Amino acid sequence: MPTYNHQPSCFYRLNSLFWLVAALLLAVAPAQGQLLPESKKEEAPAAPEWPEDSLGRRTPRGTVSGFIQAVANENYTRAAHYLKLDRTLKRKRGGPELAQALQRLLDVQGNIYPYSRLSEAPEGLVEDNLGPNLEKVGTATLNGETFDLILEKTEGPKGAPLWLFSSQTVQRIPLGFEPQESELLVDSLLPVALQENKWGGVPIGHWLIILLLAVLTYAFAWFVTSSLLYLIRMIWPKAGEEPTEGIIKAFALPIRLYLAVWIFVAASQQIGISIIVRQRFSEVTIIVGLAALLLLLWQLIDAVSRFSERRLTRRGNMAGVSAVLFFKRGIKIAFFAFGFIVLLDSLGFDVTAGIAALGIGGIALALGAQKTVENFVGSVTLIADQPVRVGDFCKVGDIVGTVEQIGMRSTRLRTLNRTIVTIPNGEFSSLKIENFAHRDQFLFNPTFGLRFETTPEQIRYLLVELRSILYAHPKVDPEPARIRFTKIGADSLNLEVFAYIHAADFSGFLEVQEDILLRMMDIIEASGTGFAFPSQTLYLARDKGLSEEKGKQSEEKVRQWRESGEIPIPNFDYEQIQKLRNTIQYPPEGSSVKDNEAPV
Repeated sequence: MPTYNHQPSCFYRLNSLFWLVAALLLAVAPAQGQLLPESKKEEAPAAPEWPEDSLGRRTPRGTVSGFIQAVANENYTRAAHYLKLDRTLKRKRGGPELAQALQRLLDVQGNIYPYSRLSEAPEGLVEDNLGPNLEKVGTATLNGETFDLILEKTEGPKGAPLWLFSSQTVQRIPLGFEPQESELLVDSLLPVALQENKWGGVPIGHWLIILLLAVLTYAFAWFVTSSLLYLIRMIWPKAGEEPTEGIIKAFALPIRLYLAVWIFVAASQQIGISIIVRQRFSEVTIIVGLAALLLLLWQLIDAVSRFSERRLTRRGNMAGVSAVLFFKRGIKIAFFAFGFIVLLDSLGFDVTAGIAALGIGGIALALGAQKTVENFVGSVTLIADQPVRVGDFCKVGDIVGTVEQIGMRSTRLRTLNRTIVTIPNGEFSSLKIENFAHRDQFLFNPTFGLRFETTPEQIRYLLVELRSILYAHPKVDPEPARIRFTKIGADSLNLEVFAYIHAADFSGFLEVQEDILLRMMDIIEASGTGFAFPSQTLYLARDKGLSEEKGKQSEEKVRQWRESGEIPIPNFDYEQIQKLRNTIQYPPEGSSVKDNEAPV
């Protein structure tokens, strides 16, 4: 920001923060005091009450403002009351003459900090490392040497503080100081009429020149920044691509404003514009500098959000786009509130109470909007981790359905019953989420319960033939595929199948599962055994019994495998598996579905 103020700007912010904390502590103190025993309560010392100073010298800001107003009215007798004049100074130099000399020195070779950077507290700024009774308010240059303009706190009636230009500063003022002609460029350019006619204690020409100077400095800054942007695009090809182009455009106007203000401040002092005019315009330069900073942040947010929105839109992540828009609005509102508070502070309003009220109001709002904040955090978690996306079929808690929308407050699922279930995002993100949309295979895990009359040889036959189906089927992954005799149950002999099926979706899986089950039923029926009935079931139908002929055939087949040493139990060898691969026709013969139409 332009350097009317050489003092670090954070000092004033720390001072505001100090008063904010003090206000909060004072608000909490009564409530804490009620919890203490009566004997331990201590009465807080009453704040001193001083009579109003007619010249407004209770604070550094009041002293500077009063001095500028006095010299603007050409009331140098009044202006002398803002100078600390000891007996020696009063005897050797006249107060009004010193006040007028200080004005002339400031007109051409000095500057005073903007009012917003001057303390409005009776004790001044205590963090400026100048001591508790001293305050720096500006600088001046005399004979090529720059010195500080210092205010000193003295005691008035009843110990009330009075801030005056220190005696060390007053001693540096040359009595009868007259600027050189080279330092009065503005007066040499003005006609006599514009010098003689005054407004606000300053020749009208000074007001007109400073307005013209503002226009010229902005035009010069525009020319410089436009030329610089042109050169950047010529030298750097990526300057025309996103997001670089958006970031460069975001910097263009703020840098132009900042450069214009900086040149304006320097030029107004060099050409000899009156300190009265410059002090009036100092607040404007501070506001423009602050506006340039906020505008830069505002445009950077727009540039980054536009780039993010395009990328998320291309990826189809509309929930991410909603989050970006939400964050952009929230950050802009925060910047607007911050800028408004700083603007009021720059104009001289006391914003400490307002900030305290906003803080307390924000706490109350946060306590009342816990669920809203929780849902917002949940939505951020869903967008960042992406456990589900729009269109995914999933199970959330005990709800199964397809995700239709992920909003900033809640997520909507379309259930199998075609109803809509809305789940707050705070709850959604804390539940167990099972996403079926991204699985690459489907588990095939039936258990066949065989009758107790089934012989061991028949079981061996079934183990071989059923495994052969798994290895031969083109839609079954052969790696984990297996079938085992796992249990002799209360009413059946159990064979467990474990395999993974390749399918594009659940409907395709059901088609492949149906085909494999039908083939396995054929194998079980051909082995001469059958499925067991539950032992609790009483049925009166005549049992056809087992086929002795088919049983002998399966036993004979197993005997041949044993004699030739080719029985593939407990495992098939690698060569047998490779011979069986894709030997089953699928879709089965006679199916209306062509091979290229089968699910993958």
